[in-house]
Amino acid sequence: MASIKDVANLAGVAVGTVSRVINNAGAVKPATRDKVKAAIEQLNYVPDEVARNFKMQKSKMIALLLPSIWHPFFSELAYYIEDELDREGYKLMLCNSGGKPEKELYYFDMLKQNKVAGVVGITYNDIENSVSTDIPMISIDRHFNKKITCVTSDNFEGGRIALRELVKAGAKKPAFLGNVPFVYSETMLRKEGFVHEAKILGVPYEVYEEPDPLRDEDKYYSTFLNRYQDIDGVFAITDMAAAKYIEKAKEAGIRVPDDVKVIGYDGIQDHPFFHPLLSTIRQPVEEMARTAVRLLLKKTEGETLDREVYQIPVTYRAGETT
Repeated sequence: MASIKDVANLAGVAVGTVSRVINNAGAVKPATRDKVKAAIEQLNYVPDEVARNFKMQKSKMIALLLPSIWHPFFSELAYYIEDELDREGYKLMLCNSGGKPEKELYYFDMLKQNKVAGVVGITYNDIENSVSTDIPMISIDRHFNKKITCVTSDNFEGGRIALRELVKAGAKKPAFLGNVPFVYSETMLRKEGFVHEAKILGVPYEVYEEPDPLRDEDKYYSTFLNRYQDIDGVFAITDMAAAKYIEKAKEAGIRVPDDVKVIGYDGIQDHPFFHPLLSTIRQPVEEMARTAVRLLLKKTEGETLDREVYQIPVTYRAGETT
C-alpha cells in the first residue's frame, strides 16, 4: 500500500506539499498540485482519514458500536446508518464488540484518542461510568444516566399489539418468552406492554425470562416447553427467539400455528422464501437509523436536542405463524 512519502517522491515534492494538496489547505502552485494529483492516481494512494482528521481538528468519521454485526437487525441498522452518513459526507468506523464489555471499553478508549466526530452505540453492558460525554453520542434502545440521547422503537406499544394480535388469532393463554439484559434497556418494555394489555383484557398469561446472555440456549427452550405446556400463544422478545422457539416446538411435536400462535419482534424476515413467514412487530429500522444519524450530526454542531428519548412507532406484520 502506497504511503504519503511514496507520493511525495514520485511527484518530486515535500511530504508537506502532498498534505496541503490532500487537505486543500495552504498555497500550492497549480502545476505542483497537478503533479501531486497525478502521483496519487498512479499509486492509488488512499489518505489516512484518521490522521487527516487529527491535523484538521474536524473529523468526518462516525463510529458505530454494535454487539454483533452477524445479527440481522444490527446488520440492517448498520446499512442505513452508513447510507445516511455517506449522504452527509461522513465515513463509518464499525466497532463490533461481540457483546463483551471489555471490548466495548477498549473501543471507547480508542475512539477518544482517534477523535471521531461522534458515536452511535448499542450496548447492554454495565459500562455507564466509562462512557464519556466528551464525544457526542446517540444510543439505540439504551438509557444512560448521563445526557445521552436515545433513539428507540415504541417497545411498550409493540408488546400491547402482540398480545392483542395473539388473542385475535385465537390464543386463550399466551406467554411472553424473553430475557433480561444486565442493565435496563428499552427492550424490557416489550414484556411490560404485553402484560399491561393482558391485564386490561382479562387474559391469563405467562412470562418466562432468563438473564441475558443465555448460558444454555437448548435448556432455555426445553425448560419453557416443559413448564408451560398449556399455552397456545407466544410473543418472543426478538424474531430470532421466535424462530428458535418454532424450531424447538416442531421437534417436540407442537404445530405452529395450529397448536401455538407465535409473534416475534424486529421484522428482520422480509423475504417470502423463508418459511414459515413469521408474524412480527416490525421495528422501523431505516427510520431509527437515519434519525440517529441526523440527531448525532446536530449534536456535533453544538445544537441542543429538544428531548432525550426519540420513540418511533412500530407496526404489526401478519405472517404464517398466527
